[in-house]
Amino acid sequence: MKSMVQKLILGLSVLGLVATLTACTGQSIRNMESQPVPSNIKTAEQVKKAIRTAGAGLGWIISDDGKGKLKGTLNLRTHQAIISIPYSAKEYSLIYVSSVNLDYDSTKGTIHKNYNSWIQNLNNRIQVQLIGL
Repeated sequence: MKSMVQKLILGLSVLGLVATLTACTGQSIRNMESQPVPSNIKTAEQVKKAIRTAGAGLGWIISDDGKGKLKGTLNLRTHQAIISIPYSAKEYSLIYVSSVNLDYDSTKGTIHKNYNSWIQNLNNRIQVQLIGL
């Protein structure tokens, strides 16, 4: 009986360790490239406005970064994510640039799991803004 209890405890310990290590691992960075703009949008300026409005609503700081390009910065507690946002009247992209305290691993192309959620949320909000224009 004692042996069975020991095996059960060992099995649960290994399972707990695996779960902990899995939770700590990063996810592959997911860039949102060439996201289509609805056909009702006629100008790059409309796309720029939608990106700025969407970003501001989610706490992103959106600034100009050259013609047809914005820079997005998200600061949450001790974390920071910076993305490049090239855009035109036809499409836009959300591209990883750099981060602080998000466990970015350039050799594996991985980052903290929350990063991809933030990017997905921003992309969803941009699409909502574009549809509403």
